[in-house]
Amino acid sequence: MSRIRALVIDDSASMRHLVSAALSRDPDIEVVGTASDPIEARAAIKALEPDVLTLDVEMPHMSGLEFLEKLMRLHPMPVVMVSTLTHKGAEAAIEALSLGAVDCVGKPVNVAGGEMFLDLAAKVKAAARARVGHRAAAPAASIAADYRGNGFILGVGASTGGVEALLTFLSSFPENCPPTVITQHMPASFTRSFADRLNRQCRPTVQEAFDGAPLLPGHVYVAPGGSHHLSVVGSGAYRCRLGDEGTVSGHRPSVDVLFGSLARTVGAAGVGVILTGMGRDGADGLLSMRSAGARTFGQDEASAVIYGMPKAAFELGAVERQAPLSRLAALALDACRQNKRAA
Repeated sequence: MSRIRALVIDDSASMRHLVSAALSRDPDIEVVGTASDPIEARAAIKALEPDVLTLDVEMPHMSGLEFLEKLMRLHPMPVVMVSTLTHKGAEAAIEALSLGAVDCVGKPVNVAGGEMFLDLAAKVKAAARARVGHRAAAPAASIAADYRGNGFILGVGASTGGVEALLTFLSSFPENCPPTVITQHMPASFTRSFADRLNRQCRPTVQEAFDGAPLLPGHVYVAPGGSHHLSVVGSGAYRCRLGDEGTVSGHRPSVDVLFGSLARTVGAAGVGVILTGMGRDGADGLLSMRSAGARTFGQDEASAVIYGMPKAAFELGAVERQAPLSRLAALALDACRQNKRAA
């Protein structure tokens, strides 16, 4: 199998060296070139034909976001964003992911902190396999028009490609949607910006989950990235629990932890949805939900940026039904709808 050809784009010479060194340590990746700004990058893409770009957000002549928007419109290809871990950097990274970047990583605070790039190679390799430039059809506006809840709790898990998928999934949710809990693999400093973006663009109230938050209709809770697992606890009056246990299925927060808690706590009054992502986090937890009587759905291969997590869950028998992203919100809401409670 040929090596993945990567082009590194960053206006900082030291950062270009750091990113290139991190990628070159992986025998499956070849850094074929670097560029200091979008003008150099355009020429390098034509000359070197890379498989994946790593792209800085802040650059001279044209911002990384402007360049990404033009790239995804004119010549779609896999992009991994490299962003500062500041609030401004997090907002820019979320914007980049919504524009079609496959994934993002945080820049080390200083060059000596290069160990923060340990997952960069894995993200570049995943990006090389991603479906890029494929935009899901927008769900019909009438999906949620007559929605009435029936005490269900909806759990959603996603990873690579999840920012764009969740924006699509939640866009048709009504203001009075079922209490919804989401675990999306994301750097710790990014999830608050992501929740804020969802809150601005969707009808329900979307927030980063906090320990003890009551699960209320019309509210969506996003697990804090990197630091805590999100679980659902309680009896009747359900609430969020944040735990700092070690990684599960290679992640913290873990989708398996979220789905497993729903299986134990709400059983047949739960609905689980697993979206695009690399690996198999969520498969075992979703199977636990289905075994407990919950309805379970998975994103299909054709609409997934990375058909890893949904595939693992489907092959395990955890997914009751696969569907395109554009149909999943309707299925999930219908499963939560009054008089649709699973037996």
